[in-house]
Amino acid sequence: MLGYQSPLYGRRTAQFKIKPFTFFESIDFHKNFDIYDKAIIYGITGGIPQYLAQIDDNKDLKTNIIDNFLNPNSYMFEEPLTLLKQELREPQMYNEIITAIANGSSKLNEISTKTKMETSACNKYLIILSSLGIVKKEYPMLNENSKKTIYRLEDSMFRFWYKFIPENVSLISRGAINRVYNRIEGQIPSFMGEVFEEICKQYIWKENIEEKLEFLFHKAGRWWGKNLEQEIDIIACDDNSAIFCECKWTNAQVTQKIIDGLVEKSLMFNFKEKYFYLFSKSGFSTECVKNLGKNVKLIEFKDMVQV
Repeated sequence: MLGYQSPLYGRRTAQFKIKPFTFFESIDFHKNFDIYDKAIIYGITGGIPQYLAQIDDNKDLKTNIIDNFLNPNSYMFEEPLTLLKQELREPQMYNEIITAIANGSSKLNEISTKTKMETSACNKYLIILSSLGIVKKEYPMLNENSKKTIYRLEDSMFRFWYKFIPENVSLISRGAINRVYNRIEGQIPSFMGEVFEEICKQYIWKENIEEKLEFLFHKAGRWWGKNLEQEIDIIACDDNSAIFCECKWTNAQVTQKIIDGLVEKSLMFNFKEKYFYLFSKSGFSTECVKNLGKNVKLIEFKDMVQV
């Protein structure tokens, strides 16, 4: 529509970049799920309204996942591949890159090696995937000039689909649906780790905009050191103050050891004021609550949402 040969060329008066809903916007789509299932629904749909609309309020979460992702006739079963074919000229190349990232390759040279592409060509495809909101390029927070650039899948529906569907297509096509679901169910908590980090980041931005925090931060993101094992889930900061966040989507309570580890990692940063936010799906140990420091805030997932 905006090309030189188009009748509308030169007549554009505005443009809109339509973004997915946040978790806090998406929860109004469904009334019959508890807040934990709503978080998983957000994770498997990426907050895209069309995908949220596929979830049936009158069925449980298991049935919805089976009906939408494990049914070869469903709208979602081939949705990522369909999108690539519709939007891109070389869908197979992009599919290989996304598959590589979904399976753990995060650096440009790793993705290039995995896909057997030249680095320059691979980088070109990654730029296009980033512009479509499928892939994101990340630097460690507070170190934007770092060479530790990594690539992650930004669209969590793509992450879910590429993590679970391709490797199970043969079983799905032969009708072993329940067996495949049982495989997926056990891995949902680990899949939700990254989703929960995003939800927590949305939460602190919301609190920040509403001026409910100790200070007004102007940027927030993930930090990692020499390797991805040494990381802080979220750092939110201005020039003088920082909030260090740990986000745990597990059935175990957060322990004092996790708080102490976060405080220790914060010693690498020279902020005048440091605050520590612990986000947990399942609450906190008695020791955590008893020894709560003045700059430490414990936030349980169910308390993040005003029902």
